[in-house]
Amino acid sequence: MDATVEQRALTRRDLLLETALVLGVSLGASAIWSALSLIRKLTAEVSLSKQTTAMNSSVTPDRPWLDLAYQLVGIGLALVPVVLALHLLARGDVRARFAIGWDWTQPARDLVRGLGLAALVGIPGLGLYAVARALDLNTTIAAANLGGAWWTVPVLVLAAAQNAILEEVVMVGYLFTRWSQAGWSTTRVMVSSALIRGSYHLYQGFGGFVGNAIMGLLFGWIYTRTKRVGILVVAHTVLDIVAFVGYSLLKDHLSWL
Repeated sequence: MDATVEQRALTRRDLLLETALVLGVSLGASAIWSALSLIRKLTAEVSLSKQTTAMNSSVTPDRPWLDLAYQLVGIGLALVPVVLALHLLARGDVRARFAIGWDWTQPARDLVRGLGLAALVGIPGLGLYAVARALDLNTTIAAANLGGAWWTVPVLVLAAAQNAILEEVVMVGYLFTRWSQAGWSTTRVMVSSALIRGSYHLYQGFGGFVGNAIMGLLFGWIYTRTKRVGILVVAHTVLDIVAFVGYSLLKDHLSWL
């Protein structure tokens, strides 16, 4: 008896349900928590610009080795949705990661383009953050709060890479593929992805939403031209390393951070 089961093609409903589920266990869930966080901050007695959003915080600062374990486990678990998304894409195409540009076929080219993209986004992004704070539309971002352990900088670099891989592989490589297969137009895909990207940054304030939504549109546009998620991962990693490590090293020396 032949035990082979023929796999049916995914319908439009299947594709949209699959993307909803992937988002539900990853960045979509983050968007919901982020919206609730913003509501909590807006209804507080203190104005938004007077509040601080702490990122990359210690869990057990008095026990550095346990704290390191917490940080590494958190980074590892956050990458599970990436593996899930790539696994789902590979069901229909075993070369899916090559199709979205998540491979090592063009490392030098991805690096150079990614560095250029980071420079293009970084300075305007910092300006937007400053304006949003001045207009009371954003909280103050404390980007790194891991203390002075020997592993602080390596963990911040890993956290930056984790953020970049999760967001770019899921929000761009995976969603752009699945939503296009479901019949969505390129414009609809780009705008939807950008809005979700902005929404899971709402915990920072309205400036975080706007800045990341704009970045999502730019990254989405670049992806439609290059089909290289690797470029976006490099750029995003560099931006977060500068933010996380830079804050950690300079927070005690620059009062405006």
